[in-house]
Parts: sequence; structure tokens; C-alpha cells
Amino acid sequence: MNATLAVFVCAGVQAALMFEATETTSVPSVVGDVLKRQIFAIQDYTLLSIESIKNIFTPPQYWVDTLEQMDLIGVGSLPIVAIAAFFIGGVLVMNTAAQFQRFGGTALTGEAVSLALVRELGPTITALLVAGRNASGIASELGSMVVTEQVDAMRALGTDPIRKLMTPRVLAMIFTLPLLVAVADFIGLVGGFVVSYLTLRIGAPQFWTTAIDSLVLGDLVMGMGKPLAFAVIISTVGCYQGLRVRGGTQGVGRATTTAVVISSVIVIVIDLFLTRLFLFAFNL
Repeated sequence: MNATLAVFVCAGVQAALMFEATETTSVPSVVGDVLKRQIFAIQDYTLLSIESIKNIFTPPQYWVDTLEQMDLIGVGSLPIVAIAAFFIGGVLVMNTAAQFQRFGGTALTGEAVSLALVRELGPTITALLVAGRNASGIASELGSMVVTEQVDAMRALGTDPIRKLMTPRVLAMIFTLPLLVAVADFIGLVGGFVVSYLTLRIGAPQFWTTAIDSLVLGDLVMGMGKPLAFAVIISTVGCYQGLRVRGGTQGVGRATTTAVVISSVIVIVIDLFLTRLFLFAFNL
């Protein structure tokens, strides 16, 4: 009798454990856990970004670190941005040259290249290039500091790692990305002019006059407003991924890849809403 009772008790316990395991690994519970982690990550990223931006307006401010980051981000990204912009301007003209010649609108070449570069391609392509180069660099650098416990040492010495490490990078990105976009716009126009001269035989006065006269205030605001938003996104995402590294050196690699992917996707998504906002605000 006792043996039979023991068998029933064991069977009941086993069935309860199997039911509990099945319940915890069910699809709704797994989806719920994933959503919770994503919501917590977004909340953590938002709070970290707000704190880093608030630190810009309160002392102490690490201007030497900011200048070093401006050199790394701005000067370091200048060659790849300049080369890409030159050929993008040339590609724009090559893709539209046949249509311009068919309808006799070669005089509009400078206007088309100017509007495309200043409104859209200049800010977006530059932001994606900078994200690929600097978001990964920021994430790997900060992630390595986390893994080697340098960030914990800074906290032990009374230094705020967000103010010391993150804020200078955010501020440097805000300063340098609009300048890189301005350089990209100009060099893109130069590339467009070179291809226009070689393929459509458009002279310099005609090209540059139409390119400059076609721009209005709204175009310039759009061209310089987008990089400010992109700069905040790229720098904060890179810093967040670096400061939240887990899992040693493998975690650093994952954070580097994730920083580039997430920042690039967010830049493209935000670009849609910013474009709609600026077009509505300036009736473009």
C-alpha cells in the first residue's frame, strides 16, 4: 500500500514538473520574455542618452576628451566621406544624363544634383558611413574598457563614466557630423560637375549657377538638421552597446556589430520622418 502510494506521489510530482516546464517554455511566455527584454533595453538606452545629453550643460566638462574625439570622428572620417561623395555626385549625373538629353533638360542637371545631395543623399550617406566607422569603434573601445574593468575602476575613483566617456563622444559627433555633411555636399557637387562636363558638356557657370540658385532656406535647414539627429543616434547607440557589454571578448564583438546595424537602421527610419517633417514645415 505504501509502495503504491509512493508511486502515485512520484508520478504526480513528475507530471507537475513536466506541466511547469511546458508552461515556462510555451510560445507566449517566450515572446513575452523577449518583449520585456526589448522594452527594458529601450528604457535603459533612453535614460542613458538623456543623462549623457544633460551632462553637456553641467560641469565638469571634459573638453580635451571632446577635442580628441572630434579629431578621431571628424578628421578620421573625412577621406572616406569625400571619396564616396565625389562618386555619388557623378553617379547621380550618369543615371539622369540620358533623361536630360532626351527631354532637352540638361540645364537642370545642377539643380537635380544639388537638391538630391543637400536634402537626402548627403546627410544619409554620410551618416551611414560615419556609423559604420565610428559606431563600431565607440562600441569596441568602451566594451573593451568594460571587459577589462576600467569602467569599474573609474566608478571606484569617483568619476562618472557616462560624463567622462559617453558625453564627449556625443558632443564630438554633434559638432563634426554636420561639417562632414557640408563637405560631402560640396564634393558631391564637384563630382557631379566633372561628370556633367565630360558627358553633357555643361560649363561651370551654368552648372554652379543652377545648383546654387535652386537651393532655398528649407533645403539648407533640412540638410543641416538631419545630421544633428543622426549624430545623437549614432553616438548614443555606439556608447550604449559598448557600456552594456556582457560575455567578455565575444560580447565586445557582438556589441560592435549590433551598434553598426542598429544605428544604421534607426538612421534610415528617422530619415523618413524628418524628411516628412521638413517638407511640411517649409512647404517644399
